[in-house]
Amino acid sequence: MNQTHIIQATTQWVETKMSGETTGHDWWHTWRVWNASLKIQAIEGGNSFIIQMAALLHDMGDHKFFDGVDKTRETALYWMDQFAGISNEEKQHIADICEQLSFKGAEVDTNMHTIEGKIVQDADRLDAMGAMGIARAFAYGGKKGRMLHEPSVKPVMHKDFESYKNAKGTTINHFHEKLLLLYDRMQTKTGKAIAKRRTLFLNQYLETFYEEWDSKDFDSL
Repeated sequence: MNQTHIIQATTQWVETKMSGETTGHDWWHTWRVWNASLKIQAIEGGNSFIIQMAALLHDMGDHKFFDGVDKTRETALYWMDQFAGISNEEKQHIADICEQLSFKGAEVDTNMHTIEGKIVQDADRLDAMGAMGIARAFAYGGKKGRMLHEPSVKPVMHKDFESYKNAKGTTINHFHEKLLLLYDRMQTKTGKAIAKRRTLFLNQYLETFYEEWDSKDFDSL
């Protein structure tokens, strides 16, 4: 099976498995990461097959779907082992990207070391910014029963993955604990340019949120 057919088969499998998921990590999230990865790759370069496969498979074994156990690498390898058209080197590279991709805490280094990894990671992080990032944050928070905002609960800059994934903070705190940190961690010039605009929108949203929370918008009457 050639690479085009492998990507087509992978797309169908991922869409079937992830359609209808309601935490913001559904098929359409994967589709947007895939699409954004291709747009960055067209400018920055890199191996298109590696990038597309990693983008498609990056959430398939995520800890959020397996009671906190990360099965990202083994799920990616399980799927790719079905195809004779993927070399072992390519499999390991794709699995490495999938395993290292996700944000794991404010003080945890998850930067990529290949252009393919940097591109897919940037694409995934872009989907956590801007209007889409806001929508996904509240979808996830609602699904997990998190409070919208509690002024007495302060953001936490998590030092390790365990404390980050087990955190019970508010959705608004998640902006400070992750979303607003992503711009400085973008690794491609193209990704950083898009992230700048999306981070500006995040800040504008938070400014309005806090004004409405305190009814300060009445002050202009």
